[in-house]
Amino acid sequence: MRNAIALFASSILVVVAAALPGRPAPMPQTHLSVTDIYTHPFEVDLPYDQKLTLELRSGDYRVVGSAAEKVSVRTTGDRAEKGRDVSLTFKHMNSHAELRMTGGPINNGPSIVIEVPKSSNLYVRLPFGDLNIEGVSGDKDVEMHAGDLNIEVGNPADYGHVDASVNAGDLSAGPFGENKDGLFRSFEKTGTGRYRLHAHVGAGDLNLK
Repeated sequence: MRNAIALFASSILVVVAAALPGRPAPMPQTHLSVTDIYTHPFEVDLPYDQKLTLELRSGDYRVVGSAAEKVSVRTTGDRAEKGRDVSLTFKHMNSHAELRMTGGPINNGPSIVIEVPKSSNLYVRLPFGDLNIEGVSGDKDVEMHAGDLNIEVGNPADYGHVDASVNAGDLSAGPFGENKDGLFRSFEKTGTGRYRLHAHVGAGDLNLK
């Protein structure tokens, strides 16, 4: 109840469900804004099989697949209180949702956990930091300028197309039989699965496991 009241006090919820004559009504649009994610952990419903865009501020993140049909965000660790300066906005329309995070210290900021429906199609962009993605099936399109990127891919046979690259660092992709290090390392594979995987790190290590 405390979190629900706090979220209400710090959020703006807009629901649009207008119907034009002779046309079906569009799906509701949700737009939420939250400041201080330490005091106000974020949670909102989101069905399976949605495209979810995560535009993240620099920092350390875990993106974890959950059986629940919702997105939640919280800070963890000994620097969790620094989440007071981190803000987020969330938008959802039809089959596409977007979560954008801004603010807070770039160095020694909070560790942030984002839980998403386990069947989600992820599009993630992170300037600098460390990112771990676990337990999420579906398409994955992930890029970072610098840092370490670890993606749990599950069954490699589930993918129809995979490409991964590192400008400077180590590229480890055991499930796909690839391990490389040095400069400008990459690989690409095709298969019969339904999912697509694209992963890129400018400077750092990329691990597909």
